[in-house]
Amino acid sequence: MIYTILPTVLFMLASFSSSKTSFSEPKIIKPVVYAKMVAISDETKIEMAYNNLHSDKFALPKLESFAVALKGYYSLKEKGLIKKDILTLIDFSLSSNTKRLWVIDLISGDVLYHSLVAHGRNTGEEYASNFSNAAESYKSSLGFYSTGEIYNGKHGMSLRLDGLEKGVNDNARARGVVMHAADYVSNSFIKNNHRLGRSQGCPAVPAELSKEIISTIKGKSCFFIYHPSRAPKFGAKSIS
Repeated sequence: MIYTILPTVLFMLASFSSSKTSFSEPKIIKPVVYAKMVAISDETKIEMAYNNLHSDKFALPKLESFAVALKGYYSLKEKGLIKKDILTLIDFSLSSNTKRLWVIDLISGDVLYHSLVAHGRNTGEEYASNFSNAAESYKSSLGFYSTGEIYNGKHGMSLRLDGLEKGVNDNARARGVVMHAADYVSNSFIKNNHRLGRSQGCPAVPAELSKEIISTIKGKSCFFIYHPSRAPKFGAKSIS
């Protein structure tokens, strides 16, 4: 009889032991405490974005012109006036004999293109200094633009530009201010004439780069022409 009861007793003791274990106090898990989110100022965002720019083969734009360009980009993107995260920056404070156009991918920080670019014939000789929004002025217009559609004109593949600053560059489409290729935008022209060739107000670029640049920036990307004479006013008259 004893031999029959013993296994039952042992089984009950084992069950009791295991159930006691299962009812042990649960482990206390402390809630995860996340770092408090701090709003980042525009200046900090610009500095971070500038420090994120990189290229193995191209020089970077100056912080002064990039900062103004990026502030405008943020504003225009928020208003829905531009769609792409591509910024084209032209710095007309620089000599036309140097590369003063940059195309930048603002997501990756990659400088995609760094190129020569012409200014209008009445805007200046080597340096750009006079600007206008008037038809037949043959002058460049400063400020923020949205890139438009591609078309084939007398210069071949060209890109329409829509000026976004009233009274500053909003006549660009009516004036026919577009990006196009030009033979006078080349190092050989600079060598022979001591300065780059000039346009009728268009930001003309080298023939060998024009199609690549135009295809990259078309369709509502941010296009900005900078000059320090108007730095405090950029974007003040942007179309709302």
